[in-house]
Amino acid sequence: MIESLVALVAACAVAVALLDKPSMRRSVAMAIAAVLVPVLIAGDQWHSGPITELRNSPGILTLVIAFGLALVGFITWVINRWPVMLPVLVLVALPFRIPLEVGGEDANLLLPLYLVMAGGVLASLIRARRGQFLPTEQSAWPRGLARLLKPLLAVAVLLYALGLFYSDDRSTGLQNLCFFLVPFALIFALMTEVEWSRERLRILLTVIVGLALACAFVGFIEFATRDLLWNQVVIRSNDFHVYFRVNSLFWDPNIYGRYLALAITMVAAGLMWARSGRDAVWLALVSLVLWLALMTTYSQSSFIALLAGLATLVALRWSLKWLMAGVGALVVAVILFGTFAGGLVKLDLGAINKQTSGRANLVEGGIDLFEARPVYGFGPGSFSVSFKEEVAGPNAPVTESHTEPITVAAEQGLIGLAVYLALILSIFAALTAGLRKVMPGLGASRGSRDPDRGPPAARAAVFAAFVAVLVHTLTYAGFLDDPVTWVLIAIGYSLAFPCRATSAA
Repeated sequence: MIESLVALVAACAVAVALLDKPSMRRSVAMAIAAVLVPVLIAGDQWHSGPITELRNSPGILTLVIAFGLALVGFITWVINRWPVMLPVLVLVALPFRIPLEVGGEDANLLLPLYLVMAGGVLASLIRARRGQFLPTEQSAWPRGLARLLKPLLAVAVLLYALGLFYSDDRSTGLQNLCFFLVPFALIFALMTEVEWSRERLRILLTVIVGLALACAFVGFIEFATRDLLWNQVVIRSNDFHVYFRVNSLFWDPNIYGRYLALAITMVAAGLMWARSGRDAVWLALVSLVLWLALMTTYSQSSFIALLAGLATLVALRWSLKWLMAGVGALVVAVILFGTFAGGLVKLDLGAINKQTSGRANLVEGGIDLFEARPVYGFGPGSFSVSFKEEVAGPNAPVTESHTEPITVAAEQGLIGLAVYLALILSIFAALTAGLRKVMPGLGASRGSRDPDRGPPAARAAVFAAFVAVLVHTLTYAGFLDDPVTWVLIAIGYSLAFPCRATSAA
């Protein structure tokens, strides 16, 4: 119960960080949330193997703490010296997870990203103490649903923390809050303050492309040698399949696939808006390499996400009407095929469940959990435990939910589902604010510009990437517990409602 109270305090601090303007109070709130995260994790895992070993080895513990603080101090200095390095460091750290044991299970922690978050928070605190607040003037202000984006993000974090008081798996829920929601929300708060120039956007695209190519290179080596760096589950799975799935530097091939799909979407946006033939050729070659890398993941959800992202770009760049007409024709064709071929093609639900690695059963079980507790659910982080206890039994082979709305409905009920849906609508409203003025596919004349907002190509790229992430979460989950989601929303929001520099920062 004490841990839940402390977690609620951390969530309240996050809410202040999300809703308050740049000030000493906001910086202090971010610092409180950042400090409470390791405290909560240490309390929750006090008797686990890694924590016990550190407690029994004070010399090693001191060395680890000193090394971590030194890294945070260096990152803080870099960000204060060159503020543009904050988004660069965030993007560089996004893909890298360090395998560690947490709660008796292997976990892949975003330790580099946590260090960047801590450095950014400390830099914000130092600037606040000196009175050097980041830009607050805006040339465009959010209206309608877009105004609810930050409040709904704060509500989502607070609701998750409140759910810990009754969760059937409080430890997992607490870990999700501390490892994902709190640090990612702080990164969002820091990233929305970035003033995006064309030069900084070029740096962003260069970092994304460079990291994606590096990950693809590692993936190609794994594919050629038939040897993965880690994840025994995937390694064993490869031994029993005719195909070989690659995860590169990621733990899961689907998360690797998601990252590649987002990178390809960003590169495709650059290709569609390229001003020179030379840039178009280079971007096309990069897209080809990343597409070949994506093929090695055999991630169905990532292919679907990529199609959604590319379709969004086509709609914005050329014609939303023709795209919708094409999608409608495809739907009609599928319906007609199902109607007239129904006697020849049998729908085998068991085969569908097998092809989707048990996800059909997970969806059905998640609906059963929602029906059992429709208002408030079984609590944050409880899906696996509740699925075993209430639906499938203790020997269920797969218990991790792979469909975000189902997860939210089962764990947080109608209350959480309402917040989730409202949040998605507010994100769409914020990321698409003013796009009708500049997107040819939405009726604007070619070459249109909106001086009050960021470059159209960059906004289209970020929005399409978010659509790809959203679609991926419908088939694999990982919405607010993926830092990519928060970073995309932050960049899209700051491009739609840009800050203008009012200080040396």
